[in-house]
Amino acid sequence: RTSLKVKSSFTLMFLFELYVQIRKPVQRLSIQVVKIRSPGGYLDNITAIGPRTVGSPENEVFAVNYLLEQIRRIEKESTDAHKISVDIQRPTGSFSIDFLGGFTSYYANITNVVVKLEPRNGAEHAVLSNCHFDSVPNTPGASDDAVSCAVMLEILNTLSKSSESLQHAVIFLFNGAEENILQASHGFITQHEWAKSIRAFINLEAAGVGGKELVFQTGPENPWLVQAYVVAAKHPFASVVAQEIFQSGIIPADTDFRIYRDFGNVPGIDLAFIENGYIYHTEYDTSDRILTDSIQRAGDNILAVLKYLATSEKLAKSFEYRHGNVVFFDILGLFVLAYPARVGTIMNYITVAIAFFYLSKKVLQPKPRGKCRWFLVFLTLMSWVCTLVAVLMVAVFVSIIGRALSWYTHFYVSVSLYGTAAAAKLILVHMLAKKFFYKNVNEQHLGDVFFDASLMIWSIALAVMTQMGLCSAFICTLWVAFPLLTKLLIHKEFSQKGATIKFIVMYMLGMFFPYLYMLYLSWTVFEMFTPVMGRSGSEIPPDMVLAGFIVIFTMILSSYFINFIYLVKSTKTTLVTLTTVFVVTLILVCSGIFFPYSSDAANPKPKRVFLQHTSRRFHDLDGKVAKSDSGIWINGFDYNGISHITPHVPEINDTIRTPCEEQAPFCGLPWILPVHFMFRKNWYLPAPEILPRSPIHFKLLSKKLMPRNAVRLNFEVSGPSHMSLYVRPHVGSALSRWSLGDGVPVPSLGGDYFVFYSRGLHAAPWHFWVELTVSEKHSDGIVSLAIAAHYFFGEDQKSPQLYALLERFPNWTFSSGWSCTYDLFVF
Repeated sequence: RTSLKVKSSFTLMFLFELYVQIRKPVQRLSIQVVKIRSPGGYLDNITAIGPRTVGSPENEVFAVNYLLEQIRRIEKESTDAHKISVDIQRPTGSFSIDFLGGFTSYYANITNVVVKLEPRNGAEHAVLSNCHFDSVPNTPGASDDAVSCAVMLEILNTLSKSSESLQHAVIFLFNGAEENILQASHGFITQHEWAKSIRAFINLEAAGVGGKELVFQTGPENPWLVQAYVVAAKHPFASVVAQEIFQSGIIPADTDFRIYRDFGNVPGIDLAFIENGYIYHTEYDTSDRILTDSIQRAGDNILAVLKYLATSEKLAKSFEYRHGNVVFFDILGLFVLAYPARVGTIMNYITVAIAFFYLSKKVLQPKPRGKCRWFLVFLTLMSWVCTLVAVLMVAVFVSIIGRALSWYTHFYVSVSLYGTAAAAKLILVHMLAKKFFYKNVNEQHLGDVFFDASLMIWSIALAVMTQMGLCSAFICTLWVAFPLLTKLLIHKEFSQKGATIKFIVMYMLGMFFPYLYMLYLSWTVFEMFTPVMGRSGSEIPPDMVLAGFIVIFTMILSSYFINFIYLVKSTKTTLVTLTTVFVVTLILVCSGIFFPYSSDAANPKPKRVFLQHTSRRFHDLDGKVAKSDSGIWINGFDYNGISHITPHVPEINDTIRTPCEEQAPFCGLPWILPVHFMFRKNWYLPAPEILPRSPIHFKLLSKKLMPRNAVRLNFEVSGPSHMSLYVRPHVGSALSRWSLGDGVPVPSLGGDYFVFYSRGLHAAPWHFWVELTVSEKHSDGIVSLAIAAHYFFGEDQKSPQLYALLERFPNWTFSSGWSCTYDLFVF
């Protein structure tokens, strides 16, 4: 091997890795002992219960009783090789998290159903499988996450009937408070006695309805877990690119994976359905929309991986195998390539070195050839910048005239609008350069030089991303290694006059894999991101985001084909065609022919609107009500706000925009979560005062002077299952300690403090204290503290006025409504 050239060594390494991965499916036969049947019956029965909001009888009683009934049936039918233990956990606890700008969570008496399947003689170590059976208000939650719980029930049933004993225990956690921002998983991993035995976990989630389940998070730093998935999963679908995108915070979402990683220090695998995210967290998330094939596929994969881990020698000593990150990506769903990140770093730098060695020979050529290459690198970068600016200007124009999200239901519109604009702009820049700067230069030479310019840019990008420690740098490796190898193989054809058929065919074959993989990856990215734009708030122009993605993918895919502009005689026809498609599409978009939303029964793409019938009371320092009002507070979850709703409900318009109460934390509005920075455009329609049958009770129990100019305020609160607490210290005072989280107050984005509270069916009154350090005496108090009570279910959920307003909304909306009260106090 040492006699091979470096470039051949790299090729050999890649082919060897490919050969190893292809052989791995054969090894799966030893662990796929039995195939699970479709758990559709479980799914139908869970969703038939209805929305399962934390604190409701549906979640705390009916869903729990159904799970226990099925687990007992499975236990009766299990073989003697296994022992099944069941526990109902109702933890109380608190923690802080930096999600959504940062806030603190407090939960009381929430519910976990925990099942342990272990060998008859017991097991010291365990692997955890996690799902959640609760749902967001007003939705059946079939994909998020009832289907995962149904799959887990069937896996428990399958494993319990096997005569083959497992080496380690498998713990199945059916957690009942994930939608309350990961509370139940925190209660389990920090308080349950079985949590100490867990060495790895699989978390089953959803960001869409059905389709393939994507592995989008692993580790941290446990390559053996990825290898377990590679070996065991029958239908692999995984990407480290998705992992790095998700963990960057671009997507406003999180999963129980974070809790097990950060609070339990346990490594794991995070899977989620990503298809059809348009109806995620809506009333359309029903069991009939999840195909049996999707359920079976997920069941096959998870059963195989769980069984592999439960029989793995590495599970018992998982911490010994924690050594760095791993690069992983599937090849068209056929198999997964996975290797340690440190190996990837070596491969990347070797690839960069080979590319720079090749390019240095070209750059050092006598002028003007070497100079030409440097100018073309600059020209390529300038063409990218010009294209990005031009397309973003189109996106800004579309947003300003009120036509944002025209592609939301018709994705082809975004390609016809922004994709054609990007391609036309790139071609135009290079066509002008060819005409005015390279008029008398040999075409074949220009094509050759442009190829080298693209190779140089990709090589620099590869070096930079590798230096940053990004595992996604493997994409750049593909875009350097394959084109360079292609160039070396058809070097003579490049040099010959005229682009022959042989040259074109060999060039296309050499570029086939990176282009095919990039198209596959772009489909995955757009599958995830396009629906997210319909729930990303009023502040982020979705057209600019999507246009940016389309431009980036256009630039990537055009990298090694723009050089044909310099090889062909004319590109006018192509340019005119692209321009025509762009202009026609832009005219149609401006005319409003592409309505963003759809009420199609088979494939709805609804607009999300949230309404809260709110009664607010602002108290002064003496405890008297200084100001009060009542109205229906309205938030549109996308950039269009309520512009499309106003024709149907004329009283909802910009004359009732919500004013900000500057003296109150979070503008004096009853946010259920601290997402105020995402929704700055909202509306407040006057409405009668609401009088909940189960009102909130807020009481100051004591005020105590502490050392170092500190004051401790003790409070008692009782109310509905969901409440939000907002704290704003006045100027000259500071919130130094409290009884929540780890005792250190964590401010939210903007400086105020936010506490999310939830409880199960019953809980004792909530007691907490806050301690403020005061530098001087304040006549207007030292702190403003507000409490909001949210009625997500039951007799207090919807007032007659809210019901009547919701009935008037068009059928292409998903309008979720509830009642709430807001009380502000000064102390």
